[in-house]
Formats: sequence, C-alpha cells, structure tokens
Amino acid sequence: MPGTTALTLLLVDDSPENLTILGELLRPHYRVRAATSGERALRIAAALPHPDLILLDVMMPGLDGYQVFERLRANPATRDIPVIFVTGMDSTEAEMHGLAAGAVDYITKPIIPPIVLARVHTQLELKHIRDRLRDQNTYLEAEVARRMTENEITQEVSIRALAHLAEIRDTETGNHILRTQRYVQLLASGLSRLPRFAGQLTERYIRLLARSAPLHDIGKVGIPDAILRKPGPLTPEEWEIMKTHARLGSDAIELAERDAPMPVDFLAIAKEIAHWHHERWDGSGYPDGLQGEAIPVSARIMALSDVFDALVTRRVYKAALDHGEAREIISRGRGRHFDPDIVDAFLAAFDAFCDVATRYGDSVTDTVR
Repeated sequence: MPGTTALTLLLVDDSPENLTILGELLRPHYRVRAATSGERALRIAAALPHPDLILLDVMMPGLDGYQVFERLRANPATRDIPVIFVTGMDSTEAEMHGLAAGAVDYITKPIIPPIVLARVHTQLELKHIRDRLRDQNTYLEAEVARRMTENEITQEVSIRALAHLAEIRDTETGNHILRTQRYVQLLASGLSRLPRFAGQLTERYIRLLARSAPLHDIGKVGIPDAILRKPGPLTPEEWEIMKTHARLGSDAIELAERDAPMPVDFLAIAKEIAHWHHERWDGSGYPDGLQGEAIPVSARIMALSDVFDALVTRRVYKAALDHGEAREIISRGRGRHFDPDIVDAFLAAFDAFCDVATRYGDSVTDTVR
C-alpha cells in the first residue's frame, strides 16, 4: 500500500500496549506520535506541525475520547484535523454516536491490520483532496478580491477623469471633489443612524454614494464657456442655460448606463445626484421642481454638501463666507431648501465639515462657479 513518512498520525490511547500495536503497524508508512491521555493529546495536536490524522480511543480516564474530540473541534487550530475513533465498544449505537459527533470513521478493537491501514489511507487521501480544494478556494477568493479591488480603482480613476473634464471647463479645483465627497460621507453616516434612513443608507450604499458624488456637475461640460467662465452674475437668460447642466449630466450618465451589459449601482446613484442635486425641499428648485421626499435622498445629501462648499469657497463672482455664516444660511434653509433631518445631521457634524473645508481648502487662485 502506498504511503509516505511525510504524513503524521497522532495515536491516543491510555493503554501503552494498544499504542505499541498501532505504532508498529503504522510507522513503516507514516510519522507516528503517541499520547496516553486526552490532555496530552490536545497539547500535541495544537503544536506545529499539526497531525494529519488522529486515531482516538474512546474509553479513557480523565477526558474520554468524545470530550477530547469536542475540544479539538472548539480550537480553530485543530478543528479541521480528521479523527477516527478507535474503541472496544462493538455496537451500532456506539458507532453511530461517534460518527454523529463528527468523526470521519470508527474502528473497533481488536484491530484488523489491513482494515486499519486501508481506512487510514482513505482518510488521508480525502484530507489531501480537501486541503487542495481549500487552497484552491483560498487562491480563488484572493484572486476575486484582487480583481474587485482593481475594478474599484479603475472605476474611481474613471470617475475622477470625468469629473476633472468638467473642472477643466469650469476652472474648478479637484479639492471641490474631495471636499464634497467627504461632506456626503459625513451626512450619510450620521443619517444612517436614524430609522427613517437606516434601510437605504447602508454601508455599501454610502460607499457608492461617495464614489458617485464627483459626477454631480458633469453636465457643465455642455455649458458654453461664455456662461460657464463669466466673471460675474449671469443674466436671466444665461441662468436658464446654466440650469440645463443638471439634465445634461443625467442624460450623459444614462447613455453610459445603456452601454453597460448589466445595471451599475453607482451610475444609477450618480444619475440621481447629477439630475436632482439642485432641487429644493419646498419644491422651488430645478430642473423638475420636485418637493420633499420625491427628491432622491442621494440628491438631498448632495444638495447640502454642494451648497456648503459653495458658501465657504471663493468663486469668481463672490468672496468666501466664514464657516459660521455658512452654518447660519444652511440652518435658515431647514425645511425650505433642505430636508430638515439632513440639516440636523449637518449641524451635528459641523466641526467635522469645518475640518474638511480647512484641510482641503483651495489656493487663492482657484475659482469655481
């Protein structure tokens, strides 16, 4: 029978004579270790290298075989070692009890050498197969994780590239993207603790929401330079053209969705944000005049984030307000411009908003409309 001394067996029996018999039978084929008590067996099994298979006597003083087996299974280091019970109890009930406990096989005494060798060989072969499958699964899981990370990085870079395309047209700094992403995360995390939002604002949704946020003004690439870069207030006619950037952005993202072979969650959220982040809670916003909860929560969160950043950042047509002034303006917009709960979340996280605004502030030459 083929065997290898690279494999280790642990024999556990309180009778030295029984250990001698089993040891002489198995040593020509395997590396053999022995224990005359359950306590010592547990110490040997937990030490490196772990045995590949344990032959465990059931009837022993102190810890019996079943108790040893329970402790082996309770220890992450030993729970996967296959165990064959070896016992003098020759009954169907005893065998069923051993197998029900989780043993891979059950051998009765007095042992029959060819049967013991065959069963040990079979269980070691099965263990080898299980180990190979586990290693393959571990590799596949690592490969899937690697590819998912790679895809996420590619997605992030693509989003940033698109957002920067809008910035080039609008002379807008990349720090606006970083700031609004963090404002969105702060608001969404705070709102997720409220029953009203908990079902939607899951950890995954918040991650997708923050990833989508940079595309909120992607539609500005369709606005003429004379309007987009005008160093002063817009005329009513120019303002009407400027407002079309919301629909232009959502239309562009929808075209990207149509090209995708399957639904892409972050694109769906990005489309909501681009289309409706200028809507107002009281219905006075644009482009569709949506009111209250008819405005997607993603757009409501983006609306406050974008307005705060606009208030505290210098633009070509205005100076930056200090953080306290911006706080008061947003507070006055509670229930009119903004969802009341989102304003409350902003007020609760106001110090963190100020930290983000300071840390990622623009240089004096940066301008944003």
